[in-house]
Amino acid sequence: MSSITKAVDSAYALFLKAANSLQAPLLLAIRLYWGWQFCQTGYGKLTNLPHVVEYFTSLGIPAPTFNAYFNGVLETGGGILLALGLGSRLIALPLVADMLGAYIIADREALGSIFSDPGKFYGADPYTFLFASLLILVFGPGWLSVDTLIARYRGKQQEHQ
Repeated sequence: MSSITKAVDSAYALFLKAANSLQAPLLLAIRLYWGWQFCQTGYGKLTNLPHVVEYFTSLGIPAPTFNAYFNGVLETGGGILLALGLGSRLIALPLVADMLGAYIIADREALGSIFSDPGKFYGADPYTFLFASLLILVFGPGWLSVDTLIARYRGKQQEHQ
């Protein structure tokens, strides 16, 4: 192997190490920002229930009062859990479903234009919430999370048994 190849391999390995070290801070930033956004959105629903129920009724959502409460609690509580990194992947799943429901029910036109007019799709309100939830569902919360602390604690507990 030539010295140039070794130098390129070393430089690339250093680059990968630096890039990989950014994963946890990025996942933390996503969780904190979008957890807070979910929390605010859910809290807004809970503190403005009559308008949310009226809006859900206009969209033809069944049991609009129940669904307004449910979505408000899911988004508020889910946002807090997401920000903390507690049960991250578990809470990300219903948040993904919530945002897919928002696309299907309230932004069907944007969803239908995913390939024909992608700007309309990713410009719709649910997009960034959906994307952030999917990132946490797929990649997990990162090591800067309560989930990681619990896993480490449980690992130490199992070692001592």
